[in-house]
Amino acid sequence: MSGEDLSKLKIDKSVKAFQPKRRARTVYLGIALLLLAVAAFLYLSGFIAPAIPVEVATVSQLYPSQTLSQLNASGYVVAQRKAAVASKITGRLVELNVEEGSRVKEGQVVARLENEDALAVRDQAEANLKVSRANLDEAKAQLEESTKTFNRYKQLVAGGYIARADYDTAEARYLRAQAAVVAAEASIKASAAALQSTNVALEYSLIRAPFDAVVLTKNADIGDIVTPLGAAANAKASVVTIADLKSLEVEADVSETNLGLVKGDQPCEIQLDALPDSRFRGVVHTIVPTIDRSKATVMVKVRFVEKDPRILPEMRAKVSFLSRPVKEGEEQPRTVVNPSALVTNGEKKRVFLVQGDKVTETPITVGPLLGDRIEVLSGVQAGGRVVVNPPKRLRNGSRIKILEK
Repeated sequence: MSGEDLSKLKIDKSVKAFQPKRRARTVYLGIALLLLAVAAFLYLSGFIAPAIPVEVATVSQLYPSQTLSQLNASGYVVAQRKAAVASKITGRLVELNVEEGSRVKEGQVVARLENEDALAVRDQAEANLKVSRANLDEAKAQLEESTKTFNRYKQLVAGGYIARADYDTAEARYLRAQAAVVAAEASIKASAAALQSTNVALEYSLIRAPFDAVVLTKNADIGDIVTPLGAAANAKASVVTIADLKSLEVEADVSETNLGLVKGDQPCEIQLDALPDSRFRGVVHTIVPTIDRSKATVMVKVRFVEKDPRILPEMRAKVSFLSRPVKEGEEQPRTVVNPSALVTNGEKKRVFLVQGDKVTETPITVGPLLGDRIEVLSGVQAGGRVVVNPPKRLRNGSRIKILEK
């Protein structure tokens, strides 16, 4: 081998040797820094941050009248005019003209009992009255004839043209004719009274509504025996039960210890379980002057200021006795929130709205205080949940853990 070839076998020390261990460390360090950056991003974004324990409250609706309430009581809607319509006589029901929910007018025929016998008696009484009137006409005709004869005989006997006996006979006929007219007139009165009696008896077979009302229940059907006492096993004491819906009032039980908070004509607000989204204005109508010893309560009757066809007897009701009447514009509910849920930044108000296991910082517009709540004009809706007394470290998008109360 020549010297030139040997020189090619020398190691060039200016070229650095490959160092695999140092490059691996560099790769590991880069991966660690990347993971650290990702972790920091996730932490700041709230993805891996620990859940913050918070208390929450529900955004609700509040009627302004609730802040005026001095006392609450419960009761039922009761018709003050109510009747079980029955018959004064005993008979079989042959006609029924109404059903549950029917509206009836005062004097309207609700039902009819069998009345063929009463009709026959009435027809007989009408015939007797006609006979009596005919007898009166005949008696008047005889009176007129006897009067003329009597007057003529009076002149003749005065002139001596007839015997006294003939004059006496004419006078007797005249007096009998007068008596016959009086008797005929009396007979007419008796016949008219008998006809009136039969009409009354016939009217008893017609069951009429005593006042304008609505039929609540139907207690008898066609074919039933209706009797005033209902003593028979298959007899009915009443045909229908009616109520005047214009007389509906709430009868509420007020504890005797709170009776001093109730006054006559006091404004009230009525809420019915059957109509939870509606509130009705009321006024104390009367305080019944007696106490129920078993419940230690006093009945207070509250009348409705406005009538509503949806209000029915026996509906359960809650009554709030107010310190003053509800003003115009206070009838509608307001959206309210607990004031401790507000976060103030200058003039801006915010709340942390709960959405799943995170919160969203939401700006809101507030109104005046309503009792211990503050009105929310915009930003959140009723039914939403917000954080109460939010911690200082709470941020938009933070994970939360709701504390159980």
